[in-house]
Amino acid sequence: MRIVFMGTPDFAAGILEAVAADNHHEIAGVVTVADKAAGRGMKIQSSAVKRCAEKYNIPVLQPEKLRDESFINALRNLNADVFLVVAFRMLPKSVWEIPPKGTINLHASLLPQYRGAAPINWAIINGETQTGVTTFFINERIDEGNLILAQEVPILQEDDAGSLHDKLLDVGKGVVLETLKQIENGTFSETKQLFSEEIPLKTAPKLHKEDCMIDWSKTAEEVFHFIRGLSPYPGAFTRYKNKAGEESILKIFSADFVEEMHHFDFGLAVTDGKKKMQIFCKNGSVLVKSLQIFGKKRMPTCEFLLGNKHFDNILLY
Repeated sequence: MRIVFMGTPDFAAGILEAVAADNHHEIAGVVTVADKAAGRGMKIQSSAVKRCAEKYNIPVLQPEKLRDESFINALRNLNADVFLVVAFRMLPKSVWEIPPKGTINLHASLLPQYRGAAPINWAIINGETQTGVTTFFINERIDEGNLILAQEVPILQEDDAGSLHDKLLDVGKGVVLETLKQIENGTFSETKQLFSEEIPLKTAPKLHKEDCMIDWSKTAEEVFHFIRGLSPYPGAFTRYKNKAGEESILKIFSADFVEEMHHFDFGLAVTDGKKKMQIFCKNGSVLVKSLQIFGKKRMPTCEFLLGNKHFDNILLY
């Protein structure tokens, strides 16, 4: 089949790489976001999907507006049989209705659970032990189209958003290739997204900076899930006052947790000045394994304490 691929981040680029390397279908074009300034030097950077497309010499479209008539005409002229969408913007009907075999999406959850922009993060934050990937046909409503294929993936206690991202990407490659095979052969089946009122739907909205601040009044286990659900990106953070009385930001990337009763204030950080940092929460504490002060590199706790021996009995908020 002739395929138009749409996506932006590394996860999408991994799927594009798999389809291109499979060399069974022809990727007629790729649609991704416009290049933009990013990083400390604010240099112009391309999306991961564009870089992958250039590797395979695939034509790239970077529309500012998806409803732009010239963009719609360019898509039609590609004469694609199917559009494949992974981690991209919401498509207007004028786009997703173009290909005769439909527009399919790969989503990093077991739909209908965790519809939204950040399913990997929220599944871990909520303490789930299982997730997966799903392919479905796009319709007017976000992540609500008819299901095609799904595959489960366990979430282990040691997983964070980064490791789960990689697991789902590996599984997603196979699911996408099988979905394309079934669409090509006409052997696929569609299933409506069903759910019971007894099992509430959990959503996965886009994460903003204010969503990433640690609430030390939550249980130690909840804080533990929150930290790993935001690691390595965007990173769970907390605030504190440094020796000069100025507010500083501390990101925490990995931790263990201990359930125990205590009399300490929530958010109190206690250290041994060498390698242990314990932060108290409701019904327990977290033991920080790696962290980062604003403007510095990520480091293990022992390295941090080596250069910050004064960091003890600090109240985080």
